[in-house]
Amino acid sequence: MPHLTVEYSANLEGRADIGALCDRLLKTVLETDLFEVGAVRVRALRADHFAIADQLPENAFVDLNFRIGKGRSAEEKKRAGEAILCTAAEVLAPLLAAPHFALSLEIREIDPDLSWKKNAIHPRLRGQ
Repeated sequence: MPHLTVEYSANLEGRADIGALCDRLLKTVLETDLFEVGAVRVRALRADHFAIADQLPENAFVDLNFRIGKGRSAEEKKRAGEAILCTAAEVLAPLLAAPHFALSLEIREIDPDLSWKKNAIHPRLRGQ
């Protein structure tokens, strides 16, 4: 962990570079120095079906869901969240300038007793 999921409304195709957003978010997460490189994942999921607010066709959203393991202080989580939201707002600034876009972020801690992983990336990056 951490895994950052970018869920976005399909009407952002051609209006936002979601690939660039993922790249920038990955860089931001790593720059916090709170997470091991081999654990970070950023993925984007397009929502083909959605209904937003007053249902104007230009209404759009990006929702960021950041799942992390336990072990970070409230201050560290807040710092990471602020950095992630700041990066997303910077990349998506043209959309935020219009009155038809919503950006949100939530950080969720994963219960370690209910989380199983196998990761072959860690040994490679750790030089083992």
